[in-house]
Amino acid sequence: MKAIWNGKTIAESNNTVVVENNHYFPEDSITREYYVLTNHHTSCPWKGKASYYSIEVDGKKNENAAWFYPNPKDAADNIKNHVAFWKGVEVKE
Repeated sequence: MKAIWNGKTIAESNNTVVVENNHYFPEDSITREYYVLTNHHTSCPWKGKASYYSIEVDGKKNENAAWFYPNPKDAADNIKNHVAFWKGVEVKE
């Protein structure tokens, strides 16, 4: 699977975890140079507290376009150290 935004592959892995129709990419499969940690957080009743990255590629910024659960609840332990995408990030094979 690949995650692509603004024409660049920002993550690539053969070992994504699918939860609620989102592919979660292993943390070591993301291209770190494109990610900026933000102060944005959301909460999921069964996964826990999510943290966010903005994606920056070639001078364009996509605010809070990637999320992850640094300390997921037990039910979501399989996505610990994984990152998922939205806001126009294309995820495809």
